[in-house]
Amino acid sequence: MNLLCVVMAFAAAVNAAAADGGARMLLYVDNSLGDDISVIDLGTLKVVDTIKVGNQPHALCAPADGRRLFTTIESEKNLKIIDTLTGKITATIPVTGKPNECAATPDGRYVGVPIRDGDSLDIVDTQQKKVVKVLPVKTPHNCFNSGNNNDIYVSSMGSNEIEVVDLKKMDYSARIPTGGIPRPYAVSTDEKRLYAAVTNLHGFTIADIPARKVIARVELPPAPPLDCPLEVNTPTHGLALSPDDKQLWVTSLADGGVYVYDLVTRKSSPLIHVGKCPNWVAFSPDGKYCAVSNSDTNDCSIIDAHTRREVARVKVGKGPKRVLVVRVPVS
Repeated sequence: MNLLCVVMAFAAAVNAAAADGGARMLLYVDNSLGDDISVIDLGTLKVVDTIKVGNQPHALCAPADGRRLFTTIESEKNLKIIDTLTGKITATIPVTGKPNECAATPDGRYVGVPIRDGDSLDIVDTQQKKVVKVLPVKTPHNCFNSGNNNDIYVSSMGSNEIEVVDLKKMDYSARIPTGGIPRPYAVSTDEKRLYAAVTNLHGFTIADIPARKVIARVELPPAPPLDCPLEVNTPTHGLALSPDDKQLWVTSLADGGVYVYDLVTRKSSPLIHVGKCPNWVAFSPDGKYCAVSNSDTNDCSIIDAHTRREVARVKVGKGPKRVLVVRVPVS
């Protein structure tokens, strides 16, 4: 009987992998006050690996094929490349200063790395394994890629805008205002709308990218005073678009939860309760799960995106912030 159960379980696992194209959905969580990245298998909702990367990991990004993971290390001032199949670091690329949140092109050729203490943006060529361009930007913080190989976005906290880099020209092609100091942000797949959390706003702003202007300022329900050591004056820090671009999921650090803003009806859902000081948000590519890092309780909430219920709260490392779900090939 035991052997039969083992065989049946193995067959079920094989069938599940085949149904997803022979891939695993892995959630990576960077523990910003530690020296590692926690890896959660969304098939089991359990930690399956802890990758030591160096003190103060600040970023997570990955190309579309899921075979590599990129992370920046503030203490070492470098970008590291991790093999997602083995969990091993395969390359370390020096950058020009203290790196923040990165973004990779889908083909994995380029990675944008904001240099906070250098007022600049490093463009790293992963084939050459070096910085190939440095662009000026006032107080950069987060990079973003909307799903194409042509451009990368970088936020300028010093200029209250998001700047767009044309990767063919290796120069700026547009500047989009955010109506405040930009924190995390998201860009629609068609690159027509930009959604930004901004300092001192319990909510977010919406910008029309082609028109280069802010078109809306959305306020979430009133929240209690903010008490989150890792974030100051930023009651809303994390936001992410659902894979179909119909919903914007927004964290409320003060409320300890997440709101879902319907982009068609322009209405917010009731609060989805998670851990203390929810920081960053990421969807699984299939849209099944939404992951939220809880920076003050050192755990990560996994939410069923359909029922909008928390299905697991997984302990990770110290000070979790950035989260990223990657479809990793089994072989």
